[in-house]
Amino acid sequence: MSQAFDPNEMILRFRERADAVKRRGLPPVEGPERLRFIEAAKVDFQDYAMLGDATATLEDGILRLEIDLRPPTD
Repeated sequence: MSQAFDPNEMILRFRERADAVKRRGLPPVEGPERLRFIEAAKVDFQDYAMLGDATATLEDGILRLEIDLRPPTD
């Protein structure tokens, strides 16, 4: 790698990927294949969105991603 790794740039890429999953259209598939595609898109969005919400730290070569999964408090 010629550039230093920036964990915050990685987080931004995951946010962009989550947004791209939300915007992408459905391919011309029908029936069970269509349902599998929709389900895969939901899982992709969830994964990318969670990583996009993470707080990243890089200490001594160890990348830590912290994701708060607790429900919001009122």
